[in-house]
This record gives sequence, C-alpha cells and structure tokens, in this order.
Amino acid sequence: MISKRKFYRTVIRVEVLSEEPFEYNDLSDIAAAIEDECSGTYETVKSEVLTAKQAVAALLKQGSDPEFFLLTDTGEDLDDE
Repeated sequence: MISKRKFYRTVIRVEVLSEEPFEYNDLSDIAAAIEDECSGTYETVKSEVLTAKQAVAALLKQGSDPEFFLLTDTGEDLDDE
C-alpha cells in the first residue's frame, strides 16, 4: 500500500555578493562565506507538499534513494513489507 505520509519540498534561493568570482563545493562553503567575506541573502521560492510517489521521484532526481525516507521505489513504506 502506498504510504499515506506527507513529504515536503522547499526550494530556497541564495544570493551571494563577493569581490571575486564565487566558488563553492557545498552548502557549508556558502554559509561560511556569507558569515565571513561575502554578503548573502536567502528566500523561500517554493514550498509544497509531496505524496510518497512524488517524494520518491524527487529523491531519485537528487541522486538519493527512496530508502532515505524508508520508502520503496513505488512509494510504499518499507516497514509495511
């Protein structure tokens, strides 16, 4: 049976102003730069509720795995198996 749990997708836009071209490897690099040598802001661009099947698709798109939320590839709860 498809999971009845709700999942949430939030898209956040970050703007960084710097004196040199800004390079980063991950979110912690961005946060450290904003706290130190750069100016930065953020805003929520989109927030939405996802079904289990939509959450599976979003996880796969990110290169993650449905098991991250204890789901099967079809959106069923793993503990139901």
